[in-house]
Amino acid sequence: MRHFVRRRSMVGIATLSVAALALAGCAAAEDSGETTTDAGSDSGASVAAGCEAYADYLGNEGETVEIYTTIVEPESTLFQESFVDFEECTGITIEWNGDQAFEEQIAVRVAGGTAPDLAIFPQPGLLSSFSADLVPASDALVASVDANYTADWKNYGSVDGTLYAAPLGANVKSFVWYSPKTFADNGWAIPTTWAEMITLSDEIAASDFDGYAWCAGIESGAATGWLATDWMEDLMLRFQDGETYDTWVDHSMPFNDPKVLEVLEAAGSVLKNEDYVGNVSAIATTTFQAGGAGVVDGTCAMHRQASFLGGILVGDYGATIVTPEDTDVEGGISTFYFPGLSADDSPALGGGEFVASFNDAPAVEAVQVYLSSADWNNKKAALGGWFSPHLGLDTTNVADPVNKVAVEILQNATTFRFDASDLMPGAVGAGSFWTEMTAWIAEDKADQAVLDAIEATWPAS
Repeated sequence: MRHFVRRRSMVGIATLSVAALALAGCAAAEDSGETTTDAGSDSGASVAAGCEAYADYLGNEGETVEIYTTIVEPESTLFQESFVDFEECTGITIEWNGDQAFEEQIAVRVAGGTAPDLAIFPQPGLLSSFSADLVPASDALVASVDANYTADWKNYGSVDGTLYAAPLGANVKSFVWYSPKTFADNGWAIPTTWAEMITLSDEIAASDFDGYAWCAGIESGAATGWLATDWMEDLMLRFQDGETYDTWVDHSMPFNDPKVLEVLEAAGSVLKNEDYVGNVSAIATTTFQAGGAGVVDGTCAMHRQASFLGGILVGDYGATIVTPEDTDVEGGISTFYFPGLSADDSPALGGGEFVASFNDAPAVEAVQVYLSSADWNNKKAALGGWFSPHLGLDTTNVADPVNKVAVEILQNATTFRFDASDLMPGAVGAGSFWTEMTAWIAEDKADQAVLDAIEATWPAS
């Protein structure tokens, strides 16, 4: 599902006014002779000392580029900080416009002739709906995306084979949360395959461990059920393949196909197994926040949920994020990869944003290409609380151990797919898929009946 955490206060246009300083600084450097010439630049512009990394973006001094996005304060502050050197060296001002109503207002702006220069789309489906208005990626952007991202990520920024948008940030859902201390105290090893994870679950269930192998919670107000759909999506990538996942998402394969039934049965082997989770129906009334709290207090051993859970467990349940090697920390939590069927099968489920252009001006292209560079991705990650699927992102710039694992998962994923419910029609992805998975848990509704009910709600083409 879409990232559920509501952004804080809405902000309007947040502008970094450093262009004048940039031009003054560069002029001073030129006056003092402290410049080099960029032989590869079409503009033949001089490069101020210390600005060599920005040589490819010169020649656009005095231009302003608006970035329209859902990302507002406090997250937007670090984005703006990550642009400072770029602005000072290129003379381009980046105008950051964060708006919580982005999904509705982007259509209004495009229809009204006031489209932004760049827009950060949080969903591939929304991006594709504007393809007729977007500027196809330049040769420089295509080359950067080809060099720095996997084919799956490029595909999500493309429409009908044409690249329009480069990936930006990412999130990963293929995580199992656990306590390194609990594992060490009980002599449990991190599983590397699905079969090993089931064997470990059986071992825990049969042991004298004072808790359950798994804990879960799917209550989330009007969005109750999305945690269960995430299980389905992750397992679809493990028990089937990426192509089958795609046909499930676009309904080329019916929702009640036997392949989907196999996946639901696999999810049920954990979530509806009382030996693993205790009271199954209680999962439906346990909030997703509380669902993972058992790994903190020792009442469960494992909990599958996305990377953002760590902040919740730290803030609300007194957890401490640790590395897997920190096995003596009470309340310490960490993650391991939700394994595939084999150790060399490593699909990943997650989401991310994409930067698309509505304006083919050179300054706009310069900013769009820069955001796809290793230089910017490493600068942004080093500021904290963020990571991307960029293959050149150095994990030493990712301080948070969970985000570090997320980057490693993305860089080593054999297949990456977006959250299916984000890509399906709203009546299904944010409707019947949630409600039927809730009935599956709360009422013990039969597997086939759940899938038949979801299939019946798929909009007619």
